[in-house]
Amino acid sequence: MALRTLTAPLGLALLLSACTSTGDTPAEKRQAVLQMQQQTLARLYAKHPGARTKIANAYGYGVFDLANQNLILLSTSGGYGVLTDQAGHHTYMRMGGGGIGFGLGIKDYSEVVIFKHKADFERFRDFGWDASAQAEATAKANDSGGDVAANQSVDLDVTTYQLTESGIALQATIGAAKYWRWDELN
Repeated sequence: MALRTLTAPLGLALLLSACTSTGDTPAEKRQAVLQMQQQTLARLYAKHPGARTKIANAYGYGVFDLANQNLILLSTSGGYGVLTDQAGHHTYMRMGGGGIGFGLGIKDYSEVVIFKHKADFERFRDFGWDASAQAEATAKANDSGGDVAANQSVDLDVTTYQLTESGIALQATIGAAKYWRWDELN
């Protein structure tokens, strides 16, 4: 019970911080999201150099700043990001998700989703659902610690990379995430 009392407020605070971007105006928020995108891509290319070629050859990609909380059988997540197509057009997005499975933890992470095909990119942009299975072990604070994660979409032909900022988690879940257009920024 003490663990639940401590974890719930911590998780809520982490999820709320991931669901907002810095800035007061839509222009400031767009700039903050694009800055997050560039920083995340730099981290991705440093850790997985082959991802640069995958993105260059893809129809489009999405970069998201997310947070996740898992307490025994329930997993929740939330955040924001941006989709970019081959022509360089941006669609700003929000995300919320949930899942079931065994686990315990809380983490702040970035996700890069690479869309090989136009149809998958457009379906994701326009309808936004993604069902996935995920397993991971994470213990990380800034550059210390490590993480091992696998996340596989079950309904889109995509490649997904997760880059953990900080957190601690041990989980195996099946869930769904809803991504939707961030109307204020589009």
